[in-house]
Amino acid sequence: MNIIVDNLQSAAVIGLLEEHLADMAKHSPPESVHALDLSALKSTDVTFWTVWEDSELLGCGALKELNGKHAEIKSMRTANAHQGKGVAATLLTHIIKEADTRKLGRLSLETGSMDAFKPAHSLYKKFGFNECEPFGDYVEDPFSVFMTLELEG
Repeated sequence: MNIIVDNLQSAAVIGLLEEHLADMAKHSPPESVHALDLSALKSTDVTFWTVWEDSELLGCGALKELNGKHAEIKSMRTANAHQGKGVAATLLTHIIKEADTRKLGRLSLETGSMDAFKPAHSLYKKFGFNECEPFGDYVEDPFSVFMTLELEG
């Protein structure tokens, strides 16, 4: 698997992000969908990565810096055809290493609370994330689970 910083220009990447947003809308009410759209992912405070095997897109994920010590994982998505192959774990490892390199002290995320999100909960717990209170601009929401990982910083 090859992980690259992506410019969000290719049709494959745009398609995967559209799939991600549609899936979030399918499983969460509109006011509880916190996935970033294409323009928000191009913000200067966001680094967006894609995972490839040869010319095939396997997945994506992003890191949004909230301040000098805290960042949020955004847009974690494995392409449907590649689920169960370790794509998310490989990318999450990469993002955590990048957060360490940036000397961040905390890495957090928001994900859904419904059954469709249980595999994500398991993945993040396996990497040491714990449930936490809402962070940043989030508020308590029965459709959201907030998780955080303390880093060396």
